Amino acid sequence: MSTSDSGFDYDLFVIGAGSGGVRAGRMAAGLGVRVAVAEDLYLGGTCVNVGCVPKKLYVYASHYAEGFEEAKGFGLNADGVSFDWPTLRDHKKDEIGRLNGIYGNLLRNAGCDLIDGRAVITGPHSVEVAGKAYSAERILVATGGWPFVPEFPGSDQVISSNEVFDLEQFPQRVIVVGGGYIAVEFAGIFAGLGAKTELIYRGDMILRGFDEEVRRFTAQEIAKKGVGLNLGVNITRVEKRADGTLCATLDDGRVLEADQILYATGRTPKTAGLGLEAVGVELADNGAIRVNDNFQSSVPSIYAIGDVIDRVQLTPVALAEGMALVRHLYSGGDARVDYELIPTAVFCQPNIGTVGLSEEQARARYAQIKVYCSEFRALKHTLSGSQERTLMKMIVDGDSDRVVGVHMVGAEAGEIIQGIAVALKAGATKAVFDATIGIHPTAAEEFVTMRQVTRN
Repeated sequence: MSTSDSGFDYDLFVIGAGSGGVRAGRMAAGLGVRVAVAEDLYLGGTCVNVGCVPKKLYVYASHYAEGFEEAKGFGLNADGVSFDWPTLRDHKKDEIGRLNGIYGNLLRNAGCDLIDGRAVITGPHSVEVAGKAYSAERILVATGGWPFVPEFPGSDQVISSNEVFDLEQFPQRVIVVGGGYIAVEFAGIFAGLGAKTELIYRGDMILRGFDEEVRRFTAQEIAKKGVGLNLGVNITRVEKRADGTLCATLDDGRVLEADQILYATGRTPKTAGLGLEAVGVELADNGAIRVNDNFQSSVPSIYAIGDVIDRVQLTPVALAEGMALVRHLYSGGDARVDYELIPTAVFCQPNIGTVGLSEEQARARYAQIKVYCSEFRALKHTLSGSQERTLMKMIVDGDSDRVVGVHMVGAEAGEIIQGIAVALKAGATKAVFDATIGIHPTAAEEFVTMRQVTRN
């Protein structure tokens, strides 16, 4: 560990080795900056360990039973198929372990010092890890978020998304509480793998913030897949019986029984115990670090990126923020990140892919809009027997003809919308979509063959 003329041990001390922290640390080290990265839990953060990566692996697994059933319509019979939870769980563990190793190597090979332990900020330029003090010209907080579970009688009997990936046994009866993408995705995973699944959400419709039509359509489709939707209700208490059964009493008087209850009721910035308040870093009411356009906190030497600043809680956004900050600090670049037209997906069944404005947002922003909608049964399901339907939707600014929002509910929606997002970022008009020749037969060609305005 060298000390420069500035007298600091490091130029940049990163707290948190998740997506944003690792990217920022690697990029800075690649520019000759002396970087330390401290992590007390697992390399790769939420996304790699208890988020996107294992979740997507479980989503893949949950599609197979349905696939075997659908195959009969094509003449393939796979009888006697069984599911072994420990195999899936342990193969997932092996893959996450491999990724942890890769993240460690990426940091070390870039020239970062990797420090194992919980970092606490002790001053504007000082950090302590496991009793050892370090000084740094700049400190970057990238500690991410943490699942929030409300307190109620029996709340100690429920689990969060942190624990759900490594259950000892696969539950045959599951209650998932929440209406966001994590809740909806896990309801689909459990139902797809054969569990009797109930989704409980206190709101009147799941996926708040998404396009209204997409929300309603998705609710209808996931109900077809065996997810019981309980909207406008909440759990008041949970009791555990002698046989291990969990009894959840709802505020409408019903009692539901389950082997496992998963709370996916939001995530909060992970800032507790970092020493931020003591050094004068201003926090929002929910614990998020307040930063300016340069990701700088109220203490000029302390910066923050990713879920901990609670702007857009998505892995690729944390990566973009980390790169923008490093460019700004060490390459004379601009720290601004463009938060417009961020594509995103919900890996429920069927998937949701979305980029740009919802119909509701577009109506509020533009004087006149044109909405194009198409709903159909995919070609595959004409033989599979599945009743799954696909929804595609395009929203156009009536004055400029620019496409301002595209939404899809259907197979591989995320893969399709990623390509569409490039077109929207490039400013494509509806005329450009109309002039593009489709790939036939695909679901995606629908986006370039929509001619009839559904509504203005």
